[in-house]
Amino acid sequence: MSVSTLALGAVFLGAAAQAETWNMPTAYPADNYHTENAQMFADDVASCSNGDLEIVIHAGGSLFKGDEIKRAVQLGEAEIGERLLSAHANENPIFAYDSVPFLATSFEASDKLRDAAVPTLSKVMAEQNLMLLYSVPWPAQGMYFDKEINSVADMAGIKFRAYNATTARVAELSGMVPTQIEAADLKQALATGVVAAMISSGSTGVDESVWEDMSHFYDVKAWLPRNTIFANIDAFNALSPEVQKCVTESADAAKVRGSAKAAELAGGFVAKLAENGMTVSGPGEQLAADLTGIGDTMTAEWLDSTGDDGEAIIDAYKAE
Repeated sequence: MSVSTLALGAVFLGAAAQAETWNMPTAYPADNYHTENAQMFADDVASCSNGDLEIVIHAGGSLFKGDEIKRAVQLGEAEIGERLLSAHANENPIFAYDSVPFLATSFEASDKLRDAAVPTLSKVMAEQNLMLLYSVPWPAQGMYFDKEINSVADMAGIKFRAYNATTARVAELSGMVPTQIEAADLKQALATGVVAAMISSGSTGVDESVWEDMSHFYDVKAWLPRNTIFANIDAFNALSPEVQKCVTESADAAKVRGSAKAAELAGGFVAKLAENGMTVSGPGEQLAADLTGIGDTMTAEWLDSTGDDGEAIIDAYKAE
């Protein structure tokens, strides 16, 4: 073998040695638009890093379950992950900024709230060894039941699927019984009667074919929760400046693309529920009034629990 051939081989080996692989656990199915957007983000990173960084998506809780993802990334067991941060509001109530009832009820408002929250949220996450990259909204949250509901009084005693502290509090204030159920376990919980009601987007309803177990969807537009993508700070800092720039620029593109896709799909999700036999409507007058009262209570509670950090987000949001 010639010297030039050996030298060329050494170059290729050196390039291969520099290549990095990141594992990215997500809680949702591969065909969910959040996961598809994450895959496009990973593809963009592979392209702009010239193959120096490969991000492997592990969908549907296959690597870590939804409630394990954040901690896995904090500890470096995965380099990057996607999580509904509001599910961790028990750690810090600032994580529920996107789930304050009736604060931001449209895609435009949700994106403004996202931007207003970035400085405070980034600070809080950095304290946990996490770097905020981007977030993407779900469609506005509606309420699902297996019977007609005309007021909060009609909800008394119903077993309600909770996915974070906010939804659990909604259940408590409306007399329902909250049960924590992760997305991957939702279908079984509905089918077996572990829960008989929930608040979620039309997207989740379609993903889980909830018309098989539920009959009514009330489009109350309570809030637009956001899936947040974050990296382990140590893993990010170990990247070259060029690859770091590639990751952040790809994240910016994913943020814009994901919000646009959510808005595009939202109406179709609700229509799909109706097509499959669910009764779809807005809340009646009494139900709307009851829910507004719950929203006022929960907004005050959130601001009280978050102090100056919460006030900073709300002030920035109102100034947008």
